[in-house]
Amino acid sequence: MFEAVDDLVAEHADLEKQLADPSVHADQANARRLNKRYAELTPIVATYRSWKQTGDDVDTAREFAADDPDFAAEVKELEKQREELTEKLRLLLVPRDPSDDKDVILEIKAGAGGDESALFAGDLLRMYLRYAERVGWKTEIIDATESELGGYKDVQVAVKTRGQTEPGHGVWARLKYEGGVHRVQRVPATESQGRIHTSAAGVLVTPEAEEVDVEINPNDLRIDVYRSSGPGGQSVNTTDSAVRITHIPTGVVASCQNEKSQLQNKEQALRILRSRLLAMAQEEAEREAADARRSQVRTVDRSEKIRTYNFPENRISDHRVGFKAYNLDQVLDGDLDAVIQACVDADSAAKLAAA
Repeated sequence: MFEAVDDLVAEHADLEKQLADPSVHADQANARRLNKRYAELTPIVATYRSWKQTGDDVDTAREFAADDPDFAAEVKELEKQREELTEKLRLLLVPRDPSDDKDVILEIKAGAGGDESALFAGDLLRMYLRYAERVGWKTEIIDATESELGGYKDVQVAVKTRGQTEPGHGVWARLKYEGGVHRVQRVPATESQGRIHTSAAGVLVTPEAEEVDVEINPNDLRIDVYRSSGPGGQSVNTTDSAVRITHIPTGVVASCQNEKSQLQNKEQALRILRSRLLAMAQEEAEREAADARRSQVRTVDRSEKIRTYNFPENRISDHRVGFKAYNLDQVLDGDLDAVIQACVDADSAAKLAAA
């Protein structure tokens, strides 16, 4: 059934030999690449070996059961283990997104609904920050434009893992399903007659690029500096410290005004720009595999919703996979695992069907 895995087992053994050679580690970039591939193959190889061993054990138990009926129960138990390992191996062999182990830059934009949408954007930001805290990720707000009532018109946050992660458990592997329009139904704080309003906020998730992922020619950049705007504070509204960078060949723009110095804002804007260019390059190179990324926020329009947060019913619904639960208060407090896992499972099932 899994004859093709033999090639992966051979590759895994070859990688093990290479990594045992001290000279390989002289080239750190190559060593990281080999280690990453080795980590990807290890669970496949381990599960495949268990699957083969269990198959042999089933055959042996059946032979004994032919002479001694007491072995019949053991046959059933081993056959159950074999089925579980078969399914686990099938899932491990599903083609992986090459960006799954990357960190991300997550952007939340207020949309339809005015001030209420900005407040909801703030709720979404808190939800993602709490979720990151639960799973042990680091977060850093890169840039933010606050609204007058305390929400956010636009906020960008970097989300990073702490150290090495298991394949398929990186930040992008989990948060890539969050991209799209999120709709909220609730009575706004500004509503005096208790009517339920509907508003929306957009979430855009891009894998954060390393410098080696995207090469940017400085001559292709137009850098504009301007005076920061916002609620006030040191260096805000007093100096031309805000930076806007335009990548001329593509027209991609990134800006930052939150840092105190022009240099810091430039570094943060370049960071955002690099990630956006990486996402664009990946879309062009992998158009067939980039449907999920391209289907993120086109316009922050309520009609393009991927998820609804209904406060009166304490309900959360993901319209892509049919997920529904009545623990919205817990989800907004960062308990996102079940929602995300429903998307992961649906994605894996679709890839398995395609394969």
